[in-house]
Amino acid sequence: MDVYDKDLQSIQGARTLAREGKKAQEVLAHFNEEQIEKIICSMVNVAEAHAEELAEMAVAETGFGKATDKTFKNRHASTELYRFIKNMKTVGIIKNDEQNKLIEIAEPMGLLMGIVPSTNPTSTVIYKAIIAVKSRNGIVISPHPSALKSTMYAAKLMNDAAVAAGAPDNIVTCIAKPSMAATNELMRREEIALIIATGGAAMVKAAYSVGKPALGVGPGNVPAYIERSANIPKAVSNIIASKTFDYGTICASEQTVIVEKVIEAEVVREFERQGCYFMTAEETTKVASKLFVKGHAMNAKLVGRSPKVIAEAAGITIPEGTKILIGRQDSVGEKAPLSYEKLTTVLGFYTVEDWREACDVTLALLNNGGVGHSFSIHTENPEIVMKFSEKPVFRILVNTGSTQGGVGVSTGLSPAFTLGCGTWGGSATSDNVTPLHLINIKRVAYGIKECAELPTGDTDTGYLNELVTELMDLLQKNGGN
Repeated sequence: MDVYDKDLQSIQGARTLAREGKKAQEVLAHFNEEQIEKIICSMVNVAEAHAEELAEMAVAETGFGKATDKTFKNRHASTELYRFIKNMKTVGIIKNDEQNKLIEIAEPMGLLMGIVPSTNPTSTVIYKAIIAVKSRNGIVISPHPSALKSTMYAAKLMNDAAVAAGAPDNIVTCIAKPSMAATNELMRREEIALIIATGGAAMVKAAYSVGKPALGVGPGNVPAYIERSANIPKAVSNIIASKTFDYGTICASEQTVIVEKVIEAEVVREFERQGCYFMTAEETTKVASKLFVKGHAMNAKLVGRSPKVIAEAAGITIPEGTKILIGRQDSVGEKAPLSYEKLTTVLGFYTVEDWREACDVTLALLNNGGVGHSFSIHTENPEIVMKFSEKPVFRILVNTGSTQGGVGVSTGLSPAFTLGCGTWGGSATSDNVTPLHLINIKRVAYGIKECAELPTGDTDTGYLNELVTELMDLLQKNGGN
């Protein structure tokens, strides 16, 4: 019988992990580049070896997604990530500018806290652990209670792999008794230098509110626009491959499709030919009523589920083997529930007259919960791409599925499972987070100008006159413009 209440035990556990993690990180901070490389390789190899096991464990525990796709994600978070970050300079002198006599030296941030969602419980642990250790940081994982077992196992594998290669023990740890009290305690511990928050909007907001540095991820309500010049079969195929990947649990997955009327019939036929089902208005209402709870929050029982499971829950009949459920919407907001983020196999569908109206609908959708994240466009017209590049997102993904494009599988973006939304989305970065976001940079700057020769601003009117003369000469050379 436990002597202490569960919440008190969870808080004490968080405190202990913070203290142990900080001690481990202080040791790791003195490791050289060769030592860090050896540790990272060990972590990657172990993640690769256990990719399938971890995936199956996550699906069995949460019910979200597909084991085959989660296996891919585990490998993307380890092997593919390693290929991208292998040559990143994160230890010692990372830049020596001889001309300006400026030396940049990488320093670790310290002990990090990683908040991990239930939708990607193992791949996110692997990814955060590797980028943390690559930059000589330790990390304490805060798991989602519904994915505790798989998250803890992934963290243990990463810690054991690091220790086997020479890292101090407790460099990667995980809260064993998760609770809001434990998470709040850990976020506020003085040992924690930075919080990497991946999860719901409330959790990300909480991470930013504790008064210390944080890298958070906002929601992704990603519109996919099929423009009239697009290769329609390819566009539809990419969208289906993206939205069905792990049953839509990645925040970069498409949430709505926007098409022009001139190609609407062809696009609908292609979606149907490739195995998607367009719901009637009545069926759309039934599905939407089951998909959301408490307004626009997704029903956890339908996150990352197949169309068959969703249809059964809503009491509708769909063709066998249906890949995605599609519901037409004629507005954005309260009266159009499918205009909100849906981390499952359901898409909203909009018809517009032209690209200008598509712009308006896209902006409305982004303002409905996806500002700063991602936008997908399928087109053969580069000019149209640049018109949509003005939208308030930081990933404009062209002729690719937004899931694979956003996390760097099918694009040149950094392989990542923390996708910053910039200040527009309430995030401290607009990047896919890499080890370079987890280092402090110390600068050694030599004097290259004699202080005695610099203008003081109070008596040296000759210096100002020279600037004015130079400016006038430039104006004359440019025709006075």
